[in-house]
Order: sequence, then structure tokens, then C-alpha cells
Amino acid sequence: MKKFIKNNSGAVFLILAAAIWGTAFVAQTSAAESVESFTFNASRYLLAAAVLGVVIAFKSIIKKPEKTKESVSTKHIFIYGAVIGTVLFIASSLQQFGISVYPDNVSNIPGRSGFLTAMYVVLVPLSAVFFKKKISARVWIAVVLAVIALWLICLENGFKGIYLGDLLMILCAVCFTAHIIIIDSVSFKADGIKLSCIQFLTAGMLSLVCALIFEHTPIENVIKAWLPILYVGIGSSAIGYTFQIIGQKKTQPAVASILMSLESVFALLGGLVVFGQMPSPREGVGCAVMFAAVILSQIKTDSKEVSV
Repeated sequence: MKKFIKNNSGAVFLILAAAIWGTAFVAQTSAAESVESFTFNASRYLLAAAVLGVVIAFKSIIKKPEKTKESVSTKHIFIYGAVIGTVLFIASSLQQFGISVYPDNVSNIPGRSGFLTAMYVVLVPLSAVFFKKKISARVWIAVVLAVIALWLICLENGFKGIYLGDLLMILCAVCFTAHIIIIDSVSFKADGIKLSCIQFLTAGMLSLVCALIFEHTPIENVIKAWLPILYVGIGSSAIGYTFQIIGQKKTQPAVASILMSLESVFALLGGLVVFGQMPSPREGVGCAVMFAAVILSQIKTDSKEVSV
């Protein structure tokens, strides 16, 4: 088991990230009822940056300095983190605002928004066209299976009309695609925790500036939403996104997008454990198809595959 985990550590970290993200849409939907989008994101990201800052400081105290050379300078880590953080700020702002503008009569907002956001599972391999790189047939089949699974899990009643929230979620998926691709190009060069801390500091400060300019959320509302902010700030952000950066170091982007789209399955399982909500036969089939996509994406072949 230890050998398996070591050989597939990238996949393990990405699956753990998906598991943590699984219930985040419920928390975000709950927070949207009392806290405006920029204020919520400023709270979650600054909290995440503070938590990771403490982790970095603690590590520097208990760990003896190593003589190995840093792969990149502190300056470049800040630059990489700022770029990733800016993209994350745009993506999460679109996501949170999109959730908040859905009409009250739209059913299953978390499932609908989760499906559209997860369309990065298609956009990431499609982006290979712009980089003139190829994706194996095996991975393409896994991508198609993942999309089918997401449809079965998230959209039991299909789409009834197109809303502004839908369009914002699609733009959000495009931004998360860029986020995954940029992380793939820089994550192997820098310490994952430091890179994650800087991205959250950047996203948090940008969100705070926008909140001060465009929003007027009473502090009482922020306090009221302390639990969703705490969960999303520490769990979904500080831990989940850090696991993403660490996991992508050893996983090609197209496969990483499939693994991270497992968050829909974990959201369903979370509802079963916490609320006792039994999945429907359709959702059960969707979970089975998603797991098939993940297994297919992880099958090793002798031929050398090109990543995005």
C-alpha cells in the first residue's frame, strides 16, 4: 500500500483535494445568503494565507536549513504565486457571484454550478490544441466518461433555461482551466506551500479591494457566515488548493482535471454521510462512470504520452 501511494502520490493528493472540495459548493451557497461575493472570497483567502503563513513559519523553526539549492528564487516564487493568485481571484469571483445571481426558483444550484465549473475537465485537454500537443486516446475516453458522469450526478432534471449564473460558471471554468495549466508550468519549480500561500494572499487582497469599493456587507453578516468561511478558508482553500499544487507536480494536466472533477462524487457521498441523502439510481450510475474514468486515466501504458 505504501509503495502504491508513493508511486501515485500526485493522484492521491488530487483525489484528497477533490474530497475536500466536495462539500464546498454547499458552504458557498449558504454563505451567499448573507455575505457578498468579494467579501466572502476576501475572508476565505486571507484566512487561508494566514494559516499557511503559520505553517511556513512553524516549518522554518523546527526544520534545520538544508544545503540543497532552491530551484527558484524567492522573487520568482512571489511572481508565480501572484500570477496564479490573480487567475484564482477572477475564477472564484465569477463562481461566487454566479451562485449568488441564480433566481430563487432554480432548483439544485450547487449541482448545476458544480457541473458547469467542472467543465475544465474538457477544456484542459482541448487547450492542448493551442500548444500543439497531443492527448492519448485513453485520456480522451476518460474525459468523455467524466463529462457523462458529471451530467448524471449533477443534472438529474437537465437544464431548464439559461441564466446569467450559467454564463458566469462557464467563464469560471475557462479561468480554472488557465489556473490548472499555469500551475502545471510552475509548480515543479517552487515549494508548494509557499506558492499556495502567496496565491491566497494575492487573491485575498484583490478581493478585499473590490469588496471595499463595490460592496457594503455588514460585519454582522460576516460573523453570521463564520462556519462556511472557516470551512472554505481552511479546508477547501488552504488544504485543498495546496494539495492541488503538490499533486500537479507529478500529474499531467488532462489527467489532473479528471481526478479533481471527482469533487462531484464526494459531494454526493458527503450528502449521504452528513444528511442521510440516498443517491438516486441515476446518481449511482454517474458515480460508477466517474470512477471508471478515473481508473482509465490512471492506467499506465508502455508508450510515452504527451501532456498538455
